[in-house]
Amino acid sequence: MQGFGGSLLTNGAGNLFGQLGGAVSNVLAPSSSAPGGSIQIKGSIIVQKTNLLDVVNAGASLVDNTADLVGQKVNLQLVSIETDPVTNTGKRSQEIAVENWFLAFDGITVGDITYAISFTVDKDFGVPGAFIIRNNHVNEFYLKSVSLALPDQSTINFICDSWVYNVSKYTSDRIFFSNRHCLPVDTPQGLLTLRQQELINLRGDGTGERQEWDRIYDYATYNDLGFPDFSKALSRPSLGGSNELPYPRRCRTGRKPSAADPNSESLTFILENIYIPRDERFSVVKNSDFVGDGLKAIVHTLIPALESFFQYMSNNHDQFESLKEVKNLYDQGINLTGFLPISLPKAEQPFLLSPFELINQLTDTTGGDPSLLRYPVPQVIANDELAWISDKEFARQVLAGLNPLTVQSLKQVFPPTSALDPATYGPQRSAITASQLEPQLEGLNLQQALDQDKLFIVDYRDLYLLYLTKINAQSGAKAYASRTIFFLTAEGILRPVAIELTLPPSDSTAASSLSRVFTPPLSGSKDWLWELAKVHVATNDSGYHQLISHWLTTHAVIEPFVIATHRQLSALHPLNVFLLPHFKNTMAINSSARKLLINAGGIIENTFVTGGYSMEITSVAYRESWRFDQQGLPGDLISRGIAVVDSTAKYGLRLLIADYPFAVDGLDIWDATEKCVRDYVNIYYRDDAAVLADPELQLWWSEVINVGHADKKAEQWWPQASTKSDLVSILTTIIWIASAHHAAVNFGQYAYGGYMPNHPTITRRLIPEEGSKEHDELLRDPEKFLLSTVNGRLQATIVLSTIELLSKHATEEEYLGHRISNWTDNKAAVAAIGALSERLSHIEQLISGRNSDANLKNRSGPAGVPYTLLFPSSKPGLTGAGIPNSISI
Repeated sequence: MQGFGGSLLTNGAGNLFGQLGGAVSNVLAPSSSAPGGSIQIKGSIIVQKTNLLDVVNAGASLVDNTADLVGQKVNLQLVSIETDPVTNTGKRSQEIAVENWFLAFDGITVGDITYAISFTVDKDFGVPGAFIIRNNHVNEFYLKSVSLALPDQSTINFICDSWVYNVSKYTSDRIFFSNRHCLPVDTPQGLLTLRQQELINLRGDGTGERQEWDRIYDYATYNDLGFPDFSKALSRPSLGGSNELPYPRRCRTGRKPSAADPNSESLTFILENIYIPRDERFSVVKNSDFVGDGLKAIVHTLIPALESFFQYMSNNHDQFESLKEVKNLYDQGINLTGFLPISLPKAEQPFLLSPFELINQLTDTTGGDPSLLRYPVPQVIANDELAWISDKEFARQVLAGLNPLTVQSLKQVFPPTSALDPATYGPQRSAITASQLEPQLEGLNLQQALDQDKLFIVDYRDLYLLYLTKINAQSGAKAYASRTIFFLTAEGILRPVAIELTLPPSDSTAASSLSRVFTPPLSGSKDWLWELAKVHVATNDSGYHQLISHWLTTHAVIEPFVIATHRQLSALHPLNVFLLPHFKNTMAINSSARKLLINAGGIIENTFVTGGYSMEITSVAYRESWRFDQQGLPGDLISRGIAVVDSTAKYGLRLLIADYPFAVDGLDIWDATEKCVRDYVNIYYRDDAAVLADPELQLWWSEVINVGHADKKAEQWWPQASTKSDLVSILTTIIWIASAHHAAVNFGQYAYGGYMPNHPTITRRLIPEEGSKEHDELLRDPEKFLLSTVNGRLQATIVLSTIELLSKHATEEEYLGHRISNWTDNKAAVAAIGALSERLSHIEQLISGRNSDANLKNRSGPAGVPYTLLFPSSKPGLTGAGIPNSISI
């Protein structure tokens, strides 16, 4: 038996369940072990029990075992695809209990426990398509799967992966469907009501405060970033729901409004868990669970310890004195003996990882003093401690570093111009001139360089300038808005040829002009003003990378897709099961971020120059530049002018920078993913009309636009979900954002940002004017002046701890092209994922070959860091490689 539809699924035609009509009586022939006209269906259920590691109540298993012995059991009931003529819904079996619950050994470690189950049903019961489970125990358990063996020796699998609470916590039965997926039109009559009811269950009614056990997916604006009840200084504006500060939506919690600010949600205490549906929380057995706990430990135990340490050791002097002192973070570490709490307060124990456990995870030292915090050497200085400061490495990282998504072709537009009001923000026309550039253009004049597509730009001017007066009014922050122009040399590498740093008119003084242009020394000598200009560009890039390339365009924009998928695509829908692996743990890491990283007074605000305006800036970026049709790689490259449509080129795109590692590897990944998506769509949709006729799909896409991204709903660039081609493009873009895009901007954070001088997150001083007292200070000790400009000891160490944590792969990471077994019974669908896996294995060989090709100078550059951020697979830990299926960290 090939699933409900036999070979029908691979052809994508007809009613995949309806073909069974005459076959059911043969499939479920009477079993000799069952009485009279009945048959027996045997199987197994796999669960993980609540235990000592994941609840405060250490006696949870004992309580449940006792309840089980007195008849309060876990019960299951099968639902057939056939309709009961009396109820007009699926036939239901007698309820059975999971027997011998108390005999299974719980142990200290979370592990799978398998129980045998057996149902006796009438011979005309039909094929089970769903089951209902009722947990009469006090405590919840994790239901992994159910498997049923039919009398003809075929198997039906139910992949559950869900927490099941006591029946009193639910207003409707818990329903699970088999892995025999179908479009709404093909739903067996016996499952129609359940399919619709389960979607209603997941949507909720939009009211009430959500509880731990709820399974409600709904939308809210980002009105929970501040803590106005704690301090007026910690108030933050709501993002989303306005033209001024639009934003993607997040998961609704229903918390009460703040007493101090009715537009904000309240928090009872800062460590409390933010509601997300329980199944979206990090798995107990997955190392990613360490992320949420680790971030809490950094904020609430490690940071206070580091503050005390640096105050004690340096007499309140926070500045690094030399690059050697920075290097000591890896060579010697920080001995926090006497500064870490020996034990956590009882009230915090359920919420905080032990600081000693955190240090054990962060440090590369085995054994020894558990208080010694010593960081692994970042890749950017592992081979050459000074290569990072070279112009070649500075430019290479634009193409193959941590943030390779912002470089644009300058094309015919010179000088660059601003769209901001000149009365408020200064001249719109760039101060960079042709005479400053032409000595560096290898004999070309400016127009020739433009005509030959040789000039490129990374332009952060307008976005930063909007907030620069506010940013520079903050304590310890002094920044510019930057433009950087690069020239593509004959050897195929970029060379920085000009940096323009701008202040708003309100910030400029006689000692610091409105706009300054810096060019590299042509003689090969060291120009420290130029080096400081690069530092300010790198700091602009750090903020843009973390807030926009990373948070906004992956984490934030994907959450509405997660919510809409659960609300509108049934678990029976083939697109639900196709997309869910690409959403795993995303809501969990996003909720942790809102509480510890991007919140008022959080890690980002305290360590990035954007400070308290960080999230407002992401809203402006969303308003001004985010559009879904440019989030897929081809659309992104074309929109930046980095690629042009060319039917003779590979993938139909010609890159203006042939050796652009992110784009070259990325197009391979995109093409492999798109082929997989197309194969999958072809299985279930026979033609364009089938796409339009799918009500769940159409409601899903409408809700994504009109509710999840409501502030952008009027935009004309949203694609229509009216053809198979549309659907392939939409799905490929979603998967790209959640997998390869996120991998490219996340897992290199420690490799490049782990050495703070290479990628500082804050600047504290402006560049001195020549002849000034500060300029003399710079000339006396350039290294010390540079370090006085960027992150201090405490800020650098906080960033280091955080990005090391966030750059690691979990032990049980699930990578692109890999799926759990039995995720579907459709052989063609399994084959589509298998083909993707094979393509990705081939791409790994291509990437390895490129990285060993000496002619491709942007693949590793002066620092000798091979470009592996889009290498599909990885080992656990800090590898700088690997593309997980989802934004799980």
